[in-house]
Amino acid sequence: MLKELFTSKTRIKLLLKLFLNPDVSSYLRELAAEFDVSPNAMKEELDGLSEAGYLNKKKEGRYIFYNANSSHPFFPEISSIVRKYVGIDRILEYILSTMGKVDSVYILDDYARGMDSGIIDVLIIANETDSERIADLQAKAEKAIKRKIRLMTLDTAEFENTKDIYLRRPHWKIV
Repeated sequence: MLKELFTSKTRIKLLLKLFLNPDVSSYLRELAAEFDVSPNAMKEELDGLSEAGYLNKKKEGRYIFYNANSSHPFFPEISSIVRKYVGIDRILEYILSTMGKVDSVYILDDYARGMDSGIIDVLIIANETDSERIADLQAKAEKAIKRKIRLMTLDTAEFENTKDIYLRRPHWKIV
């Protein structure tokens, strides 16, 4: 089963896209255009991952949408590998270990869509924040994961008043 996983750059991109945020689903031509590969090459990768059970297929009209199969026995491990590759596990570890009580953490925009753009937008909802600690956290996390992090912090009341604005953007709640 595992030999189907890491055989091509396209497959790695697919794993990043679909396992980074399991709520993301995409169809063949959309993925082919995004990864700049032929639809035939993309179909081959999607078929291989689907046949191995790593992806779900769902037909909607004339399109077939693919997403990560979260009930597959290897889903937690693949998801963990992808998060470690991107560095989200380290970001979360830094946030939770240094900021005290955090109400919630959201990944926004590109990474919420499953795209590894190199800039991770993180929204932290916490009532007590220390701007020096946050700047230190950001610098350490960026160095550790070799990606730019844009941190936004809001207190709970401010988030409640503006959450429609933030949650209109692609988002993924990780805490």
